[in-house]
Amino acid sequence: MTVLDARALGRAALARQFLLARTDAPALDVVTRLGGMQAQEPQEPFIGLWSRTRDFRPEILDALLTGRALVRLPLMRRTIHLVAAEDALAWHARHATMLRTKVLTVYRDELAGIDPDALAAAGRAVMADGTPRTTAELVGAVADRWPDRPRRPLGELLVSGVIPMVQLPPRGLWGSRAGVRNQTLAAWLGREVPPLPEDPADPVGQALLRRYLAAHGPASSSDLRAWCGLTGLPAAVKAAREELVAFRDERGRELLDLPDAPRPDPDTPAPVRFLPAFDNAILGYQDRSRIIDDAHRGLSVAGERVVLVDGRVSATWTLRGDTVAVTPLRRLSRAERAEVTEEGGALAAFLTGRESDRVALDAP
Repeated sequence: MTVLDARALGRAALARQFLLARTDAPALDVVTRLGGMQAQEPQEPFIGLWSRTRDFRPEILDALLTGRALVRLPLMRRTIHLVAAEDALAWHARHATMLRTKVLTVYRDELAGIDPDALAAAGRAVMADGTPRTTAELVGAVADRWPDRPRRPLGELLVSGVIPMVQLPPRGLWGSRAGVRNQTLAAWLGREVPPLPEDPADPVGQALLRRYLAAHGPASSSDLRAWCGLTGLPAAVKAAREELVAFRDERGRELLDLPDAPRPDPDTPAPVRFLPAFDNAILGYQDRSRIIDDAHRGLSVAGERVVLVDGRVSATWTLRGDTVAVTPLRRLSRAERAEVTEEGGALAAFLTGRESDRVALDAP
């Protein structure tokens, strides 16, 4: 069985994440082909799309959100994701048990003894009039039935555990600081969430597996689980295995992949790319060594924005006023510093909307 080292795996990931070369594909297609984008920080998907698509403009994503082609909702790992409307409908039932279990686990004591189905029915009754509500408004409308329960756990269970909900614009629009207003996924899209098929081969899980590998492969079952938050999808993996190819990484772990997916030469040049916080190009794996050193792994969950140099996390960045400030994590060559400065200048212009190319690149 072919062994793929970290560099080979990294180049495969970059190719599928549109980070080896920007794509001309429409933003909706890019989000769909990525299997969604992590979006708990509402402005970050704009940066992720700018780094992946040519001539991306913020109004493109705004129009997809207001036009209901993309939605923001708790899904993979119970984090807010930006996903295509069709994927939200197709995937939610497969994630429903995980979403409910995670809330009930986090608030084990506060929600002990509560009937989640009764809470869901009460919440649906409130939302039936079609009015978007904040979480506090929704909890306030049902709290008289559970007066001894803290409101935050009730709210978490309502909006991310027992009712498929979306966060409505203007939340998530360019430059908006709007708070969260919730609407049911079915009401927002005008279609009910289909029930999960009773099929031991787990067809929805198989679709998730294939979509994951298309965006992140080659990858292990533990990587798949880290991305979606589901428990490995063993039935789906078993059912789809004959259609897949297998490799091993340098630690001997089996990696699965789609037969015709891109696996570029490990020496393929990788341009500098600036990534947003919590980008799934990093978080979409349990083993992130293909793109980030173990010594820096904590950056991926701390909300740090990072810079890829030669395909690996090599710096962090932030916006200070109209300047993109870059802090290297290793010594950069003169050529690398020049490329970081050029790409950072283009990002500064995008983020500020001005003809700015201000970059502050720290030593080393």
